[in-house]
Amino acid sequence: MPQQPTFFQDGKTTVIAIASGKGGVGKSSVTVNLACALAAEGHRVGVLDADVWGFSVPRMMGVSGQPVAFNNMILPLESHGVRIISMGFFVDEETPVIWRGLMLQKAINQFLGDVYWGELDFLLCDLPPGTGDVSISLASFLPGAQMLVVTTPQEAARKVAERAGKMAERTHLRPLGVIENMSWFECPHCGEPTRIFGEGGGQEAADTLGVQLIGQVPLYPPLRAGGDAGTPLVVSEPDSAAGIALREAARSLAQASRSIVGKPLGLMVAPGAAPAQPAGHAHAHHQH
Repeated sequence: MPQQPTFFQDGKTTVIAIASGKGGVGKSSVTVNLACALAAEGHRVGVLDADVWGFSVPRMMGVSGQPVAFNNMILPLESHGVRIISMGFFVDEETPVIWRGLMLQKAINQFLGDVYWGELDFLLCDLPPGTGDVSISLASFLPGAQMLVVTTPQEAARKVAERAGKMAERTHLRPLGVIENMSWFECPHCGEPTRIFGEGGGQEAADTLGVQLIGQVPLYPPLRAGGDAGTPLVVSEPDSAAGIALREAARSLAQASRSIVGKPLGLMVAPGAAPAQPAGHAHAHHQH
């Protein structure tokens, strides 16, 4: 059986898979806003829309059209400073994608191997909800990827947490943090926060996974409207409460992920061996 290819293994790109236990928690909306916020801070960012059935990244980023080929590679489309590849560029938004595991695996392989991503600091992968074939397949192509879980405060907070834990186990993605979306709603008249969906889900999921709660994003209708219009909130209203929460979450995410990245799991140096060279230098290294 041929060896499974792997991608983004040189430690230069932080790969973050963005996951949720169920649909409807605003995962894609969080993904595109984090991507735009990271790009606005000067990072080189790509988004791989791995939600092959329910792709919404093209619409949320206001980008359409077919990618062009260059030297047998597919060039990602770009919007708001972010490089994007999505099934939505290859099929009509109205076409249902009824695919089986193997074809999905091939599509994910192509999105990673045949796309000219160039130099990236961050690659955010928007996963389908739950722990299906796509998530497991993507994780196998990206052994260094970390997982960011998006949840809402409710849905019997404990269930969300348990699901997140199971997902990390099944996909072998290293949990990085949790973002709680729709944390509260600020009354437009009096400014009072109302916790429509209860509270605690995000913190409980983070505790279960042993990671930090990276952000709590208030429910703000323009956040959804921006997605429908193709201009993410961090671009259109960066100083709204939700915009600030998302931008701060992007900064925390960059810090949290950078603290793990580039640390291969086998950093043990045998006694008497020369210390490891800085990344980027190919070197033959003999153990004593």
